[in-house]
Amino acid sequence: METGEPPLLIVGTGAMASLFAARLSAAQVPLIMLGTWKEAIQALQEKGIYLVEQDGQEKNYPVKVVDDPTSLSGIKYALVLVKSWQTKRAVRQVKACLDPKGVAVTIQNGMGNYEILAQVLGAPRAALGTTTAGAYLLAPGRVQSGGEGGVSIGEHNRIGPLSSMLQLAGFTVDIVPDPSVLLWGKLVINAAINPITALLHIPNGEILNIPTARILLASAAREAAAVAAASGVLLPYPDPVEAAVSVARRTSKNQSSMLQDINRCTPTEIDAISGAIVKFGEQSGVPTPVNQTFWLLVKALEKQGNTQQ
Repeated sequence: METGEPPLLIVGTGAMASLFAARLSAAQVPLIMLGTWKEAIQALQEKGIYLVEQDGQEKNYPVKVVDDPTSLSGIKYALVLVKSWQTKRAVRQVKACLDPKGVAVTIQNGMGNYEILAQVLGAPRAALGTTTAGAYLLAPGRVQSGGEGGVSIGEHNRIGPLSSMLQLAGFTVDIVPDPSVLLWGKLVINAAINPITALLHIPNGEILNIPTARILLASAAREAAAVAAASGVLLPYPDPVEAAVSVARRTSKNQSSMLQDINRCTPTEIDAISGAIVKFGEQSGVPTPVNQTFWLLVKALEKQGNTQQ
Protein backbone atom coordinates (compact mmCIF):
# COMPACT_ATOMS: atom_id res chain seq x y z
CA MET A 1 0.00 0.00 0.00
CA GLU A 2 2.13 2.86 -1.25
CA THR A 3 0.61 6.34 -1.33
CA GLY A 4 1.77 9.91 -1.68
CA GLU A 5 0.22 10.77 1.66
CA PRO A 6 2.32 11.51 4.74
CA PRO A 7 3.02 8.31 6.63
CA LEU A 8 0.97 6.98 9.48
CA LEU A 9 2.59 7.99 12.78
CA ILE A 10 3.11 5.35 15.48
CA VAL A 11 3.74 7.14 18.77
CA GLY A 12 5.91 4.93 20.97
CA THR A 13 8.65 2.34 20.58
CA GLY A 14 7.57 -0.22 23.20
CA ALA A 15 5.80 -3.55 22.88
CA MET A 16 2.43 -2.46 21.49
CA ALA A 17 3.89 0.25 19.26
CA SER A 18 6.35 -2.28 17.83
CA LEU A 19 3.60 -4.86 17.29
CA PHE A 20 1.38 -2.41 15.40
CA ALA A 21 4.32 -1.05 13.39
CA ALA A 22 5.41 -4.56 12.40
CA ARG A 23 1.91 -5.63 11.33
CA LEU A 24 1.40 -2.43 9.32
CA SER A 25 4.87 -2.65 7.76
CA ALA A 26 4.14 -6.22 6.70
CA ALA A 27 1.12 -4.85 4.83
CA GLN A 28 3.33 -2.16 3.23
CA VAL A 29 1.51 0.67 4.97
CA PRO A 30 3.90 3.66 5.01
CA LEU A 31 4.61 4.63 8.60
CA ILE A 32 7.06 6.35 10.87
CA MET A 33 7.66 5.74 14.56
CA LEU A 34 8.19 8.55 17.06
CA GLY A 35 9.82 7.82 20.38
CA THR A 36 12.09 8.96 23.18
CA TRP A 37 13.59 5.65 24.38
CA LYS A 38 17.17 5.90 23.09
CA GLU A 39 17.99 2.17 23.17
CA ALA A 40 14.86 1.30 21.23
CA ILE A 41 15.35 4.08 18.69
CA GLN A 42 18.92 2.93 18.04
CA ALA A 43 17.85 -0.72 17.68
CA LEU A 44 14.98 0.15 15.35
CA GLN A 45 17.14 2.44 13.21
CA GLU A 46 19.90 -0.14 12.89
CA LYS A 47 17.94 -3.39 12.57
CA GLY A 48 14.21 -2.63 12.28
CA ILE A 49 11.56 -4.58 14.22
CA TYR A 50 11.93 -8.28 14.90
CA LEU A 51 8.47 -9.78 15.44
CA VAL A 52 8.27 -13.24 17.02
CA GLU A 53 4.95 -14.95 16.34
CA GLN A 54 3.30 -17.36 18.77
CA ASP A 55 4.49 -20.34 16.74
CA GLY A 56 8.10 -19.17 17.12
CA GLN A 57 8.54 -17.81 13.60
CA GLU A 58 10.48 -14.56 13.53
CA LYS A 59 10.47 -11.90 10.83
CA ASN A 60 12.17 -8.55 10.44
CA TYR A 61 10.52 -5.34 9.28
CA PRO A 62 12.56 -2.20 8.49
CA VAL A 63 11.00 0.97 9.90
CA LYS A 64 11.78 4.65 10.01
CA VAL A 65 11.96 6.12 13.51
CA VAL A 66 12.63 9.65 14.77
CA ASP A 67 12.85 11.35 18.15
CA ASP A 68 12.04 14.89 16.97
CA PRO A 69 8.40 15.60 16.05
CA THR A 70 9.34 18.94 14.49
CA SER A 71 11.07 16.99 11.72
CA LEU A 72 7.60 15.82 10.65
CA SER A 73 4.57 17.68 9.33
CA GLY A 74 1.16 17.06 7.84
CA ILE A 75 0.58 13.78 9.67
CA LYS A 76 -3.00 12.68 8.98
CA TYR A 77 -3.20 9.77 11.43
CA ALA A 78 -1.39 9.06 14.68
CA LEU A 79 -1.75 5.95 16.82
CA VAL A 80 -0.80 6.75 20.41
CA LEU A 81 0.65 3.56 21.89
CA VAL A 82 2.71 4.79 24.84
CA LYS A 83 2.23 4.05 28.55
CA SER A 84 -0.50 6.11 30.19
CA TRP A 85 2.01 8.07 32.30
CA GLN A 86 3.70 9.18 29.06
CA THR A 87 0.53 10.50 27.39
CA LYS A 88 0.95 14.19 28.26
CA ARG A 89 4.41 14.31 26.74
CA ALA A 90 3.38 12.22 23.74
CA VAL A 91 0.40 14.39 22.84
CA ARG A 92 2.57 17.51 22.88
CA GLN A 93 4.80 15.77 20.36
CA VAL A 94 1.80 14.82 18.23
CA LYS A 95 0.54 18.40 18.29
CA ALA A 96 3.80 19.53 16.71
CA CYS A 97 3.29 17.44 13.56
CA LEU A 98 -0.42 16.57 13.23
CA ASP A 99 -2.26 18.04 10.27
CA PRO A 100 -5.06 20.52 11.16
CA LYS A 101 -7.51 17.95 9.79
CA GLY A 102 -5.62 14.96 11.16
CA VAL A 103 -6.70 12.69 14.00
CA ALA A 104 -4.83 10.98 16.83
CA VAL A 105 -6.23 7.74 18.26
CA THR A 106 -5.35 6.55 21.74
CA ILE A 107 -5.07 2.76 21.95
CA GLN A 108 -3.81 2.57 25.51
CA ASN A 109 -4.56 0.97 28.86
CA GLY A 110 -6.35 2.78 31.64
CA MET A 111 -8.51 5.86 31.87
CA GLY A 112 -7.91 9.52 31.07
CA ASN A 113 -5.82 9.24 27.91
CA TYR A 114 -8.53 10.37 25.50
CA GLU A 115 -9.33 13.37 27.68
CA ILE A 116 -5.69 14.48 27.47
CA LEU A 117 -5.70 14.15 23.67
CA ALA A 118 -8.95 16.08 23.35
CA GLN A 119 -7.75 18.84 25.66
CA VAL A 120 -4.45 19.38 23.84
CA LEU A 121 -5.46 18.66 20.23
CA GLY A 122 -9.14 19.57 20.33
CA ALA A 123 -11.95 17.03 20.24
CA PRO A 124 -12.19 16.95 16.40
CA ARG A 125 -8.58 15.70 16.26
CA ALA A 126 -8.89 13.05 18.99
CA ALA A 127 -10.42 9.58 18.97
CA LEU A 128 -10.71 6.80 21.53
CA GLY A 129 -9.78 3.22 20.77
CA THR A 130 -8.97 -0.03 22.50
CA THR A 131 -7.46 -3.34 21.46
CA THR A 132 -7.50 -6.94 22.59
CA ALA A 133 -4.10 -7.59 20.98
CA GLY A 134 -1.17 -8.25 23.28
CA ALA A 135 2.61 -8.07 23.01
CA TYR A 136 5.71 -8.69 25.09
CA LEU A 137 8.93 -6.78 24.54
CA LEU A 138 11.83 -9.24 24.45
CA ALA A 139 14.41 -6.50 23.89
CA PRO A 140 14.46 -3.04 22.31
CA GLY A 141 13.23 -3.58 18.76
CA ARG A 142 12.27 -7.23 19.35
CA VAL A 143 8.68 -8.07 20.27
CA GLN A 144 6.71 -11.26 20.95
CA SER A 145 3.11 -11.36 19.74
CA GLY A 146 0.66 -12.22 22.50
CA GLY A 147 -1.94 -13.42 20.03
CA GLU A 148 -4.26 -11.90 17.50
CA GLY A 149 -6.66 -9.21 18.63
CA GLY A 150 -9.14 -6.72 17.34
CA VAL A 151 -9.23 -2.93 17.44
CA SER A 152 -12.33 -0.93 18.38
CA ILE A 153 -12.47 2.81 17.65
CA GLY A 154 -15.16 5.32 18.45
CA GLU A 155 -17.17 6.78 15.59
CA HIS A 156 -15.31 9.68 13.98
CA ASN A 157 -15.80 11.30 10.59
CA ARG A 158 -12.07 11.18 9.77
CA ILE A 159 -11.27 7.61 10.76
CA GLY A 160 -12.23 5.67 7.60
CA PRO A 161 -8.81 5.48 5.88
CA LEU A 162 -7.09 4.55 9.14
CA SER A 163 -9.57 1.73 9.65
CA SER A 164 -8.70 0.43 6.18
CA MET A 165 -4.97 0.51 6.99
CA LEU A 166 -5.48 -1.50 10.17
CA GLN A 167 -7.66 -4.05 8.37
CA LEU A 168 -5.01 -4.40 5.68
CA ALA A 169 -2.54 -5.19 8.47
CA GLY A 170 -4.73 -8.05 9.68
CA PHE A 171 -6.56 -6.38 12.55
CA THR A 172 -10.29 -6.84 12.92
CA VAL A 173 -11.62 -3.30 13.22
CA ASP A 174 -14.93 -2.31 14.76
CA ILE A 175 -16.20 1.26 14.65
CA VAL A 176 -18.42 1.61 17.71
CA PRO A 177 -20.74 4.35 19.01
CA ASP A 178 -19.30 4.33 22.54
CA PRO A 179 -15.81 2.82 22.92
CA SER A 180 -15.69 3.92 26.56
CA VAL A 181 -17.82 0.86 27.37
CA LEU A 182 -15.11 -1.39 25.93
CA LEU A 183 -12.43 0.65 27.68
CA TRP A 184 -14.22 0.13 31.00
CA GLY A 185 -14.54 -3.57 30.20
CA LYS A 186 -10.79 -3.82 29.66
CA LEU A 187 -10.11 -1.67 32.74
CA VAL A 188 -12.03 -4.02 35.04
CA ILE A 189 -10.11 -7.03 33.72
CA ASN A 190 -6.74 -5.27 33.90
CA ALA A 191 -7.49 -4.18 37.47
CA ALA A 192 -8.27 -7.77 38.45
CA ILE A 193 -5.20 -9.36 36.83
CA ASN A 194 -2.28 -6.98 36.34
CA PRO A 195 -1.59 -5.83 39.93
CA ILE A 196 -1.61 -9.42 41.22
CA THR A 197 0.87 -10.55 38.57
CA ALA A 198 3.13 -7.58 39.35
CA LEU A 199 3.01 -8.11 43.11
CA LEU A 200 3.53 -11.88 42.99
CA HIS A 201 5.82 -11.90 39.92
CA ILE A 202 3.73 -14.54 38.15
CA PRO A 203 2.26 -14.97 34.66
CA ASN A 204 -1.45 -14.35 34.22
CA GLY A 205 -2.61 -17.95 34.43
CA GLU A 206 -0.79 -18.70 37.68
CA ILE A 207 -3.36 -16.55 39.50
CA LEU A 208 -5.90 -19.31 38.91
CA ASN A 209 -3.65 -21.87 40.60
CA ILE A 210 -3.34 -19.87 43.84
CA PRO A 211 -6.65 -19.89 45.76
CA THR A 212 -5.99 -16.66 47.68
CA ALA A 213 -4.85 -14.87 44.53
CA ARG A 214 -8.03 -16.00 42.79
CA ILE A 215 -10.07 -14.54 45.67
CA LEU A 216 -8.25 -11.22 45.21
CA LEU A 217 -8.94 -11.30 41.46
CA ALA A 218 -12.65 -11.80 42.12
CA SER A 219 -12.79 -9.06 44.77
CA ALA A 220 -11.00 -6.52 42.57
CA ALA A 221 -13.21 -7.35 39.59
CA ARG A 222 -16.43 -6.98 41.59
CA GLU A 223 -15.30 -3.66 43.08
CA ALA A 224 -14.36 -2.27 39.68
CA ALA A 225 -17.64 -3.47 38.16
CA ALA A 226 -19.57 -1.78 40.98
CA VAL A 227 -17.75 1.48 40.23
CA ALA A 228 -18.57 1.12 36.54
CA ALA A 229 -22.25 0.57 37.33
CA ALA A 230 -22.32 3.58 39.65
CA SER A 231 -20.72 5.62 36.85
CA GLY A 232 -23.54 4.64 34.48
CA VAL A 233 -21.48 2.15 32.46
CA LEU A 234 -22.98 -1.14 31.28
CA LEU A 235 -20.03 -3.52 30.94
CA PRO A 236 -19.75 -5.62 27.76
CA TYR A 237 -20.02 -8.89 29.73
CA PRO A 238 -22.50 -10.12 32.38
CA ASP A 239 -20.04 -11.45 34.98
CA PRO A 240 -16.84 -9.46 35.66
CA VAL A 241 -15.22 -12.28 37.63
CA GLU A 242 -15.80 -14.86 34.91
CA ALA A 243 -14.57 -12.36 32.30
CA ALA A 244 -11.31 -11.82 34.22
CA VAL A 245 -10.86 -15.56 34.83
CA SER A 246 -11.43 -16.23 31.13
CA VAL A 247 -8.77 -13.71 30.10
CA ALA A 248 -6.29 -15.04 32.68
CA ARG A 249 -6.86 -18.55 31.35
CA ARG A 250 -6.63 -17.54 27.69
CA THR A 251 -3.40 -15.58 28.32
CA SER A 252 -2.07 -17.99 30.92
CA LYS A 253 1.57 -17.85 29.80
CA ASN A 254 1.65 -14.08 29.24
CA GLN A 255 3.40 -11.64 31.50
CA SER A 256 1.15 -8.63 32.04
CA SER A 257 2.48 -5.24 30.96
CA MET A 258 2.55 -4.24 34.63
CA LEU A 259 4.79 -7.16 35.54
CA GLN A 260 7.03 -6.32 32.57
CA ASP A 261 7.32 -2.75 33.85
CA ILE A 262 8.18 -3.89 37.38
CA ASN A 263 10.82 -6.27 36.03
CA ARG A 264 12.38 -3.39 34.06
CA CYS A 265 12.16 -1.03 37.06
CA THR A 266 10.09 1.44 35.01
CA PRO A 267 6.84 3.18 36.03
CA THR A 268 3.67 1.12 35.67
CA GLU A 269 0.18 2.15 34.58
CA ILE A 270 -1.24 1.51 38.06
CA ASP A 271 -2.44 5.13 38.40
CA ALA A 272 -4.58 4.80 35.26
CA ILE A 273 -5.91 1.37 36.27
CA SER A 274 -6.36 0.75 40.02
CA GLY A 275 -5.86 4.45 40.76
CA ALA A 276 -8.61 5.38 38.31
CA ILE A 277 -11.01 2.90 39.92
CA VAL A 278 -10.28 4.36 43.35
CA LYS A 279 -10.86 7.88 42.01
CA PHE A 280 -14.15 7.03 40.30
CA GLY A 281 -15.19 5.04 43.36
CA GLU A 282 -14.69 8.07 45.58
CA GLN A 283 -16.71 10.21 43.17
CA SER A 284 -19.59 7.72 43.10
CA GLY A 285 -19.48 6.66 46.75
CA VAL A 286 -18.40 3.07 46.05
CA PRO A 287 -15.77 1.62 48.43
CA THR A 288 -12.73 0.12 46.68
CA PRO A 289 -10.48 -1.30 49.44
CA VAL A 290 -8.92 -4.06 47.33
CA ASN A 291 -8.15 -1.81 44.37
CA GLN A 292 -6.79 0.85 46.71
CA THR A 293 -4.52 -1.71 48.37
CA PHE A 294 -3.29 -2.88 44.96
CA TRP A 295 -2.65 0.74 43.97
CA LEU A 296 -0.63 1.51 47.10
CA LEU A 297 1.36 -1.74 46.99
CA VAL A 298 2.32 -1.38 43.34
CA LYS A 299 3.30 2.27 43.92
CA ALA A 300 5.53 1.04 46.77
CA LEU A 301 6.98 -1.61 44.48
CA GLU A 302 7.74 1.05 41.87
CA LYS A 303 9.53 3.12 44.49
CA GLN A 304 11.52 0.11 45.66
CA GLY A 305 12.55 -0.69 42.09
CA ASN A 306 13.66 2.89 41.42
CA THR A 307 15.67 2.88 44.64
CA GLN A 308 17.42 -0.33 43.65
CA GLN A 309 18.32 0.81 40.12
